[in-house]
This record gives sequence, C-alpha cells and structure tokens, in this order.
Amino acid sequence: MIEGIVGIVIWTDNLEPMARFYRDILKLPVHSVHPDFVAFEFDDIRFSIGLHSEVHGSAKDPHRIMVNFATSDIHKLAQELKDQGVEFVREPELEEWGGYVATFRDPDGNLVQLLQQPKK
Repeated sequence: MIEGIVGIVIWTDNLEPMARFYRDILKLPVHSVHPDFVAFEFDDIRFSIGLHSEVHGSAKDPHRIMVNFATSDIHKLAQELKDQGVEFVREPELEEWGGYVATFRDPDGNLVQLLQQPKK
C-alpha cells in the first residue's frame, strides 16, 4: 500500500545551473549535496536534482510533470524571483477555488508553479 510521497527527483545533465537555481534563487532548504545529486528537504519530503546519463538537454515536454511549491505570499515571492531574472509564463492569478497560482521555468525548461492556498 502506498502511504504518501517521500520524494521527487528532476533528472538533468545540467546539475550545477539547476542546483544553483533551486538553492540560490528559489532558496530551497538543502538536505545534502553530492557530486551527482542535490537533495532539498521539506519536513519528510525530499525534492532532488540529479545527473542522469539518459537525460540530455532541455525538457522535451515541460507540461508533462509540474512541481508546485507552497507560499503564503505569492505576489511578494513572484516579484522577488522576477527581480532575480526568473521569467514567468503565468503571473500570479486567482483561481476559482480561491487560491493563487503562478508558473515559471527552471534552467532546463521544466515548468514550476507557486501555489498559495486560500485563506481560511
């Protein structure tokens, strides 16, 4: 029986720029760093970037999988990221379910979203 999600890995042949982006621009909390793998930690969940011999170049289909990162102030965070050169493909936008979503690309072209849950 599956009991939850413990990790997500994005494979790349572009480890250093990807690691810098997630560590220095998005400021994800680093769990561990290895020559071919960087893991970030959120409570019991790991988000990782790793080298893979079968991955070459930019994402061929960046819409296939999308990681959502939670934030409590999407407008402030989106502006901070834009100030650091992150280009958004979708500005923060109110969804019909009451939360906000914004979308940008990482250095490999993968789509990444910010998600702000509705206020309770």
